[in-house]
Amino acid sequence: MAPVEYAVAIEQYLSTLRLGEASRRVYRIALATWAWPLVGRTPPQGRARRGAVPPIVPLALLDRPDVAERLRTALSERATVADPRTLGRELSILRGALGWWRMRGWIAADPLLRLRPPAIPAAGPAVLSPEQVEMVFDLPAGLREQTCWRLLYETGAPIERVLALNVDDLDLTRRRVRNAPDVRWRAGAARLLPLLLLGRTFGPVLLTERRAAPATPPRDRCPVTGRGRLSYRRAAELFTDATRALDPTGHGWTLRHLRSTAHAHQTLAPARQDAGRSRR
Repeated sequence: MAPVEYAVAIEQYLSTLRLGEASRRVYRIALATWAWPLVGRTPPQGRARRGAVPPIVPLALLDRPDVAERLRTALSERATVADPRTLGRELSILRGALGWWRMRGWIAADPLLRLRPPAIPAAGPAVLSPEQVEMVFDLPAGLREQTCWRLLYETGAPIERVLALNVDDLDLTRRRVRNAPDVRWRAGAARLLPLLLLGRTFGPVLLTERRAAPATPPRDRCPVTGRGRLSYRRAAELFTDATRALDPTGHGWTLRHLRSTAHAHQTLAPARQDAGRSRR
């Protein structure tokens, strides 16, 4: 018998998938997010999306002819605030659920038949001004976030590489990564790192707020606190949420903005130094 509600159909679909708890949570949040546009409402953004209770949606609503256009509009709006990879994953998760429900005979239509993620602009992320970078570092963010942002900006390293750092990878005296001496940081990160790592000599540098799941590999768990390694998705979400008030568009900046800014400012610095020497 077909379930009446969209939320019940989600749980029945998830029960058929072989997923870990973390992946199951991601699937559930992604599918629940689409409930808002199905009834013509805008879903909450950022951290608020996790704990929000979605509206009650009759599953039969998916067979209405106007649903495809509602989802198309929602996809365009979501593209302004979500990373392209996140958006593609969320659309793929919904597509999988719809396909399973159709096979069960619970719905007949495919509202995603001709729907594709919006094209990603060829241009790279915009570069923040020095004043905007200072505004980021003046935000009342936690020690972990400020350290993460400082490391990314001062080293110019990929965010995945920064998140993969372990405490014993760091040469705090020389301000560099032991097995990658080209990855160096400056005074800002040097001031914050000892405070963040207080009492820890092993495990991930950047940790989650909660204890890691039992299946988490030892390398991704702190032996002192039991907390897990901070994920890319969570790090990106925190930065965008924190910078939404600073961004003139109101969307918030991404970690790609910060990294591209780091490279641009590092390129300009030698030129400014040379110009200063020529004036002297």
